Amino acid sequence: MSDAERAAIVERAASEGSAVAMASFRTDIDVSVKSGGKTDVVTQADRDAQARVLEVIADRFPDESVVGEEGEELKAVPETGPAWIVDPIDGTANYVRGIRTWATSVAAVRDAEPLAAATMLPAVGDRYVADTETVRLNGEPVTVNQRSDPDTFTVVPTIWWPLDRRAEYAAALRAIVERFGDARRIGSAQAALAMLASGQFEAVLTNVHANPWDTVAGVHMVRLAGGTVTGVDGERWTPASKGLVASNGTQHDLVLETAREIVAVE
Repeated sequence: MSDAERAAIVERAASEGSAVAMASFRTDIDVSVKSGGKTDVVTQADRDAQARVLEVIADRFPDESVVGEEGEELKAVPETGPAWIVDPIDGTANYVRGIRTWATSVAAVRDAEPLAAATMLPAVGDRYVADTETVRLNGEPVTVNQRSDPDTFTVVPTIWWPLDRRAEYAAALRAIVERFGDARRIGSAQAALAMLASGQFEAVLTNVHANPWDTVAGVHMVRLAGGTVTGVDGERWTPASKGLVASNGTQHDLVLETAREIVAVE
């Protein structure tokens, strides 16, 4: 299969999975707590949306590996060969509160490098899709913005800090507001990265290890849109990296400095 065909399946799988999730949004749906604490929640909608995504992929690629947040899917990206990375609802804590900022995200990779990605925000009405050349928002090409004045930056601290790591969360907020114009936490890493790729934010950062289903699709979009993504060490980000530091590229060293201030209180 060509990269274009894989990109088409990525978009279709994310679209159909998001439609399943949307059908249960703002309904009386059961909520369970996972191992990450009282704010780490999962619903039947997560499981149903992932099942639909997997059905779409398996229809064309039945023997390929899938990395997924829910169920028995792989939890790490294979280093060789093709694979698919799925997050049925990124931002379930928003979803269960009726907040519209949540996403269904799918990426196709080969040898751990992204080929295509789609992040759907059906409750907002936005569709972010990337192949190997272009990122599109609702069908129109987008890029990172070119703001370079830190006083105009909005920076997103992302990936949840559990209760025993709240000193790091506090450090993240302090480090951001001391250097940049504003901080905004939206509760979905994939949505935040997609919005960075389309010029709505200037940076997204965390010192927490980020799972591939929370990151790979959005990282691909940011890079393809002209941005920069590294670990907190400043090296090119991979799913094995410590933390994630993504920016429009104009002040990446300052964003890195900010992320390293969080690391200092670990």
